[in-house]
Amino acid sequence: MENLSDTQFAYLLLAPSLLIFAVIAFWPLARTFQMSLYANSLYGAERLGDFVGFSNYVMLLTGELNSSLPRPFLDLAQPFTSAVTVTLIFTVVSVLFETIIGFGQALILNQDFRGRRWVRVAIILPWAVPIVIQGMIFYLLFQPTVGFLVEPLHQLGLFSTTPQANSVDSLIIVIVADVWKTSAFMALIILAGLQSVDRSLYDVAKVSGASKFEAFKTVTLPLVLPSVLVAMLFRTIGAMRVYGLITTVSSCNTVPSLSCLVVQTFSTSRYAAAAAVAFVTAALIGLVVTVYIVKFADVQGAGGI
Repeated sequence: MENLSDTQFAYLLLAPSLLIFAVIAFWPLARTFQMSLYANSLYGAERLGDFVGFSNYVMLLTGELNSSLPRPFLDLAQPFTSAVTVTLIFTVVSVLFETIIGFGQALILNQDFRGRRWVRVAIILPWAVPIVIQGMIFYLLFQPTVGFLVEPLHQLGLFSTTPQANSVDSLIIVIVADVWKTSAFMALIILAGLQSVDRSLYDVAKVSGASKFEAFKTVTLPLVLPSVLVAMLFRTIGAMRVYGLITTVSSCNTVPSLSCLVVQTFSTSRYAAAAAVAFVTAALIGLVVTVYIVKFADVQGAGGI
């Protein structure tokens, strides 16, 4: 090992982790892809039918498979009952608000003031709440018989009288619940980036006559942007796989995310179709991860970080 370069030695140390990751991630993904190449077998003893190649993917992307799925895979005419559009709406809106709120919380926590420890606890506390408890909190808040938020919001014209049975209302509730919990996660990662910024740079900006906003724009934002992108990457992956929060706040029938569609399709013994939806979901997540990685490389190259 003494003759190995630093890069080779690093890969040697990473080899056990990469091997475990391949076993628990790539093998199930490959098996899922293999299952998606067969027809559904609804009446025979076998779980899968004949080999059909990419027919499941063709029917899935063209909409021919929608009639046999619990909810449409993609239907732009009904965006709030279509798995792809619901997942994308949830991901974009929730990650956007979590980033903005988390950034603001990180800026507050990065300041020195009396009682900062208690403020940190208050901000981080929602992140410690289990998903089931989180879901039940928002379920009870918007449950027509016991929830005290239903009537005021209905009078304002924002929600219906039964928001948990309405796809649009339920999607909003799920987004709010997700933002309430995971903004703290964003704040922690962004705070780590803020605390790594050299404080002397602010002194230089102050001597140069820069205002606080100009110092934020020219010093803070460029240096903390890699941390923001990392936080957004993690949250985007998590948002695109949302399932537990939906089932506890509302139901997969009302808010049909991609993960919900996989579980519901699998439960109807349509294993090949469920595998096709699962693999397309994984491909979409992989595409998003690739975009983030490319953007992260651009930020590092431009900022010299």
